Formats: sequence, C-alpha cells, structure tokens
Amino acid sequence: MAVPKRKMSRSNTRHRRSQWKASVPTLVKTVENGRTVYSMPHRARVVEDAQGNALFMEYKGRRVADA
Repeated sequence: MAVPKRKMSRSNTRHRRSQWKASVPTLVKTVENGRTVYSMPHRARVVEDAQGNALFMEYKGRRVADA
C-alpha cells in the first residue's frame, strides 16, 4: 500500500478534494401515451402496464430482460 512520505497540508488536501464534482446526468425527454417521461440514453427501460407494475425491460425496442 502506498504511504505518503510527507504530511499533506490542509490547504492542498482541500484543493485536491474540491476538484471532484458530480456531473448532471443527461436525460432524454419522450412522450409515451400522453405522459412525459425522462430517461437516460443507452440504458434499458422498464416497461409497465396500466397499473404501474413492471413487466419487462426493453432496449432499442427489443425485450432484453424480465423484471
């Protein structure tokens, strides 16, 4: 395991940590059956019935997994 040779100052530690930022996910807006749905591109989406129960997962119009 790597061990630092010298103590890192508080200022340098905080400057290093401040560079890590969360990025906003890119969402795609689509309208399905009159409802506006936001989804992430290139991800499988869950297909639900009228009551909201998950039926299966779909990607590019194909069924890829059972939910």
